[in-house]
Amino acid sequence: MRFGLFGTGHWAAETHAAAIGAHPRAELAGVWGRNPDKAAELARRHGVPVFTEIDALIDASDAVAVALPPDVQADIAVRAATAGRHLLLDKPLALTLADADRVVAAAGQSGVASVVFFTQRFHPNVTGFLASTAAAGGWQHARATMFTSIFQPGNPYGASQWRRDRGALWDIGPHALSIILPVLGRVTRVAAVDGPSGLVHLLLTHDGGATSTVSLTLDAPPEATTRDFVFFGEDGVLEVPPGDGNALTAFSVAIDQLAEEIDSGTRDHRCDVRFGREVVAVLVAAETARAEGRTVDLPG
Repeated sequence: MRFGLFGTGHWAAETHAAAIGAHPRAELAGVWGRNPDKAAELARRHGVPVFTEIDALIDASDAVAVALPPDVQADIAVRAATAGRHLLLDKPLALTLADADRVVAAAGQSGVASVVFFTQRFHPNVTGFLASTAAAGGWQHARATMFTSIFQPGNPYGASQWRRDRGALWDIGPHALSIILPVLGRVTRVAAVDGPSGLVHLLLTHDGGATSTVSLTLDAPPEATTRDFVFFGEDGVLEVPPGDGNALTAFSVAIDQLAEEIDSGTRDHRCDVRFGREVVAVLVAAETARAEGRTVDLPG
């Protein structure tokens, strides 16, 4: 499967390109980036062409892998899906519900396979845990705490402008939601408040009445970084385990699963663009709740 890689940053180079290059069923067809020099360097590193036109790389590919800001990703995804190319996208799918809907519509109309890479959802031990936890039922509440610190010297993501502009809600909020939603179900109501150091706190209501809380920041003191996902219910208290691999192994699993979708002709991956759109809907509602100081209901 020939992948056109869109993006040249750390995540594109060290996760997307590295995993595609090492995968037995995948190869890089070429690289496109907004920085021509970085695109040329990454293409040279992998011995593939550099492309200056988006549609030319789409034409040369069977699938696209996108590691770009979400608003840029959405447009490329629509163009790729319209051209019949399969989609391996990053989270969040888009920055607006309208753009997310465009991606979902394009993928649905063309019938392409799609996978959105929520990293934790591609670690087999986490996937197994979520499946068994959801099957057990009886869950009343979940808590997610993700305190990261990307603005320390040497962090490869600290200079990312879209992360600085959109903050933790949009960068790591999708990861938290990708863990909570499979167990508690669709979000129906969102409240949100801000705290110091870029903190944002969400209170979510889910189908059936369960609730969850999500606390996020990208600017935690280095000594206060933490990751914590816990479910509370009739079976007691269960903590989600950390993934038993790294980003490279998880991305390789994502490639496997995209290939399975293509081979089987099915279009029901648990992290497809429709799930990506569901996550964007919660983030948009949370943004409104923060800005307007009110609880926001999501349509059914």
